[in-house]
Amino acid sequence: MHLLRDLLIMLTTTLSMEAISWTLHKYLFHGPLWFIHKTHHNRTVHTKPELNDIFSLMFAIVSFYLICFGWFQSFSIHFSIGIGITLYGTLYFIIHDGFIHQRYSFLKITLSNNYFKQIQRAHQYHHTFPNKTPSEEYGLLFIIGKKYWQAILSNK
Repeated sequence: MHLLRDLLIMLTTTLSMEAISWTLHKYLFHGPLWFIHKTHHNRTVHTKPELNDIFSLMFAIVSFYLICFGWFQSFSIHFSIGIGITLYGTLYFIIHDGFIHQRYSFLKITLSNNYFKQIQRAHQYHHTFPNKTPSEEYGLLFIIGKKYWQAILSNK
């Protein structure tokens, strides 16, 4: 029974991370933490470490702590939450850094699926705004930007 509970917690956490990441990106990264995040909006190719990578490191530290704490507490829900955050981080690394930005030569991915093409287009649209504001489409897995969809529909 615990396995089913733990898998549900991991999946829920992974999906919840999209909402958490969207919120942090919109209100903190494009807000008071713009001085860090703006390194990601430079027009250069993102092949080297940038100050913005500190955000990924912070998520990794939180997930590592939760996994360790949960491990030593006989697999409490903290462990499952930590694994869920790690799964989202892995998806982020593969989709954002590998597929969208092609940051690492060993992880250059080409996906022909229409869903992933739309994800890539939405992220590229987000990067057409080099400044803190205006900006739109702050998520990774779900495209919810109103202006993005208006732009896509008007081009068809």
